[in-house]
Amino acid sequence: MSHVRLSSFIQQNLEPILKAWEDFARTIEPPALTMDDVELRDHARQMLQVIAEDLALPQTDHEREQKSKGLAAPEREDTAAESHAEARLLSGYTVVQLVSEYRALRSSVLTLWAARPEQVSITDLADVTRFNEAVDQSLAESVARYEQMVKQSQNMFLAILGHDLRNPLGTVSTATSFLMQAVDIPAKYVLVATKMFNSTQRMSRLINDLIDFTRTHLGPGIPVKLREANLSRVCRDVVDEMRTFHPEQLIELVMPPRLDAMFDESRIAQVLSNLIGNAVQYGDTGKQVVVTLREEGPAAVITVNNRGQTIAANEMAAIFDPFVRIASNPGQGVIERTSLGIGLFIARQIAHSHHGDLQVVSTDHDGTTFTLTMPHLPGPATE
Repeated sequence: MSHVRLSSFIQQNLEPILKAWEDFARTIEPPALTMDDVELRDHARQMLQVIAEDLALPQTDHEREQKSKGLAAPEREDTAAESHAEARLLSGYTVVQLVSEYRALRSSVLTLWAARPEQVSITDLADVTRFNEAVDQSLAESVARYEQMVKQSQNMFLAILGHDLRNPLGTVSTATSFLMQAVDIPAKYVLVATKMFNSTQRMSRLINDLIDFTRTHLGPGIPVKLREANLSRVCRDVVDEMRTFHPEQLIELVMPPRLDAMFDESRIAQVLSNLIGNAVQYGDTGKQVVVTLREEGPAAVITVNNRGQTIAANEMAAIFDPFVRIASNPGQGVIERTSLGIGLFIARQIAHSHHGDLQVVSTDHDGTTFTLTMPHLPGPATE
């Protein structure tokens, strides 16, 4: 009897291999119980054929190493493993169940291979090694596509949720604004309406942050509309607004009378408002928040400084990660992951959209300072 290589063995025994794999797949509940034989075998046959063809080709040491790490050269079109992941996600499979299918596929091939009546050949070990590498590559492709689709679905859900919340929130905001201006109702009701209005404004900012966050994951980033304007005026307007919103906090503004730049006014105002709000919330209420605007060569630089609990150097980078925020109370630890902390993440994304950057430094001597740097173009501004 002539010796059969593993690649040929797979091609010749597709049916018993698929039957063994299918028997395992039916043990995965509940999705598999609602799928027929064709669906259960959907891409397994294609993957096995690709693996068998790959085993028959020569392979360099570098290719072998890359494949063992799941880093083989990507295909121009979706692979069978990627299509398989999409189908399984839509059928309700978890990532654990998806991985278990590959374990079963590997087992069904190697079990039948080990039971063949032929004597072991010197090429068998190399064939099995390459088979495992090929299965690992397919598994890596499946898991990567599964994770990509899950993240995309989550971001799409957040985007839809944010947009759908805008309308009812706008109705509440308009109604409370109307009550605030009423002169024929008791003052205590006007006070309640004012508190409700302030809450709706805060909710609106959170929703806008949520929509901006999804934009960074579903598209090219946060859109900006650049035009020449007076950056000093924007800083002054935002600081005046924050002084009104936080009358208990002293906020100092140091800037030139005019600094023209090319930027998106509403977006930079959003960044500055976020930075000042953080400084007020996490700083020492007995010490002032200092906002400065200056020109450094071709760049416009805005800094926001507050004095309070410093941020540990090894935890500094996490501040700009989504869904984290600085802990407001000593003893909580510097980073608290139990709230929707996307403001600083969005602020940095806006800075990047302006071809700039946002950094933070925190020391016992100088306090915590956020620095926004972006290029500017001197010229006549539009007021």
